[in-house]
Amino acid sequence: MPKGFSALEKNILKAKGLTEAQVKKLIAVGVTSKDDFKTVGSAATLAELVAGVDGAVAERVMAWATDGHAPGRAPVSGGSNLVVESADVVYCVHCKTKQPKDYKSGDLCVSCGKQAEPILACFWCSASGPGKFCRQCGAEFVATAELDLAVLLRREGLPKDEVPKRLKALSAAEKDVLWGRVRKSRG
Repeated sequence: MPKGFSALEKNILKAKGLTEAQVKKLIAVGVTSKDDFKTVGSAATLAELVAGVDGAVAERVMAWATDGHAPGRAPVSGGSNLVVESADVVYCVHCKTKQPKDYKSGDLCVSCGKQAEPILACFWCSASGPGKFCRQCGAEFVATAELDLAVLLRREGLPKDEVPKRLKALSAAEKDVLWGRVRKSRG
């Protein structure tokens, strides 16, 4: 078992933000190799073990020590992590915070307070619901501000899957032309 970090590892730890005294404290509490950080487990635990370590520094050290992988999670080929979640997991569209298990459509986000999963209207079948796709017909939802444009493109015979793609590809000037046609059709 090594008595401490190699010179290179010490320099890396210092580059991540630890002081010489904090590196010595790590060794004193039993963290003597990069592999020992897997036992430490988290940046919060590291900050508790070594007094005075900033949370951001602890995050950088743990990311280096665990090669950017959460302990216990094996890397998939290519170095990325594979995370499998249940189909009922909902993330806030605004701040990307995972919502609690008792979340219901229309609830506000526990983190930012905005509607986590806005209820949108379908340009194809006029149903409404949460998510990215209509649960009635399967059409991809478009932004509420562009709903009238999507309905106009649907009336002109564009296929259901092409309407959202076309709206994303249009420039602001092209959308202004379409808005003129929408206003003309109403008037």
